[in-house]
Amino acid sequence: MKTFSSISNFESDKRVVATLGTFDGVHIGHQMIIKKLVDSAKATGGESLVLTFFPHPRMVLKQDNSIRLLNTIEEKKELLKGLGLDNLVIQKFDYEFSQHTAEEFVKKVLVDQFNISKIIIGYDHRFGKNRTADINDLKAFGEKYGFEVEEISAQEIDHVSISSTKIRTALEEVGDMTLANEFLGYEYYFSGVVVHGKKLGRTLGFPTANIVVDEDYKLIPKNGVYVVESELNGELVKGMMSVGINPTFADHPYTIEVNYLDWNGDLYDQKLKVRILDRIRDELKFSGLDELVAKLKGDERVTREFFSAYERKVVLSDR
Repeated sequence: MKTFSSISNFESDKRVVATLGTFDGVHIGHQMIIKKLVDSAKATGGESLVLTFFPHPRMVLKQDNSIRLLNTIEEKKELLKGLGLDNLVIQKFDYEFSQHTAEEFVKKVLVDQFNISKIIIGYDHRFGKNRTADINDLKAFGEKYGFEVEEISAQEIDHVSISSTKIRTALEEVGDMTLANEFLGYEYYFSGVVVHGKKLGRTLGFPTANIVVDEDYKLIPKNGVYVVESELNGELVKGMMSVGINPTFADHPYTIEVNYLDWNGDLYDQKLKVRILDRIRDELKFSGLDELVAKLKGDERVTREFFSAYERKVVLSDR
């Protein structure tokens, strides 16, 4: 997959089949659209292309910095590449870009720059300055400029919308990883750098990697304790993760801490990918260290039981 940092950087000598959108999460609904895109391009001997935008348009047009996204740009690249996409164009979204009229966008971007033969788009898609144009306008432009418009049905778009809503609700409100991962089609994950913390976990017998996520727009699930796994030095390692403010202690900084089971090593300054498999419990305030340690031992037992059942399920499914 080729990645372009702006529309003006894209070039190809083949006709292009394109779609556009934020594709946040690249979940099972999005995956169906991308598959349709890739298959259509292959059938015509062309190339597939996704045009996406960053920052999210809501961050620019509504000055809404509270929005949390399911994917960082790097994660989105990784997921789309895995779907066989030929080209990904990430256009910086700013006020100036938002002022393009619908026909300016079609002529300058889709026709002159992308040389599209087809665009695959949702029935409810709106575009151009103030989002005044719709699918019917796009079809009219297609006739004028010589490209096909394939409309994604209401049923498919509703499936995409429902999936996105359910994933966000599952992660933010209840931390339901089973539901979120089912709609994503993969285990939800994040990446961050291991930094020095207070090393309290080590004194309690549960040393943790204190992870800082650079992208503050990345959605981290609801505070609590989770079952996770990471690849450390080429080895898949099981762990349990605490997300929250550690209410048992006097100061309450927000932290993401992972205790990796049966593994020792120096992880400081390393960038780790953490896949979140299940939720164990809510964040709790304990009366003291003894109660905290007892609960952590219980969390470890639950984590080990999860992986034991998970591995058995994988083995049985392979037979």
